[in-house]
Amino acid sequence: MTLSVCVYCGSRAGDDAVFEQAARRLGEALGGRGAQLVYGGGCVGLMGVVADATLAAGGRVVGVIPQALMLREVGHRGLSELHVVQTMHERKRLMAERADAFVALPGGIGTLEELYEVWSWQQLGYHDKPVALLNVDGYYDALLQFMATGHRRGFVTDAQHAALIVDDDVQRLLDRVGLAAVRATAPDDYSRI
Repeated sequence: MTLSVCVYCGSRAGDDAVFEQAARRLGEALGGRGAQLVYGGGCVGLMGVVADATLAAGGRVVGVIPQALMLREVGHRGLSELHVVQTMHERKRLMAERADAFVALPGGIGTLEELYEVWSWQQLGYHDKPVALLNVDGYYDALLQFMATGHRRGFVTDAQHAALIVDDDVQRLLDRVGLAAVRATAPDDYSRI
């Protein structure tokens, strides 16, 4: 089985080269493992870095971008596949359908929204694919602390809290995601979304 990993990440590079380095390592690891990257279709920021690194390592890259963002996120013209859709909802649904697993690199509001959406879809039973965070340089420490508070205060169940895979090492994260993806057995049902 060829693993298809949907990566959510920033359309900006952030304030430290460590973020670009992590995006590059993730892309190289995906390509090196013969995996397919599914992502938002842009060629700027961490989006462009992970896509270019995956392609350079021999991997396939599927981009999905709304027409309205072709200029803002600068649609990547060198991908294996580029799907230009009309809405953000179409974008997120197609990315989810084409993926066996989801990984979030550092990013902003859009990255968090996408991460929480697929994590909540998992909770609601729309899919049982793994959802993971690559916690680069402690970027998500405060978010993880917040989620631990939600868990402790009774708003996040034990199962929901345990479902999120978190690691700061690319290879180890992909090993864990790959194992979880193999165990995923429930059919996807995005028709209810």
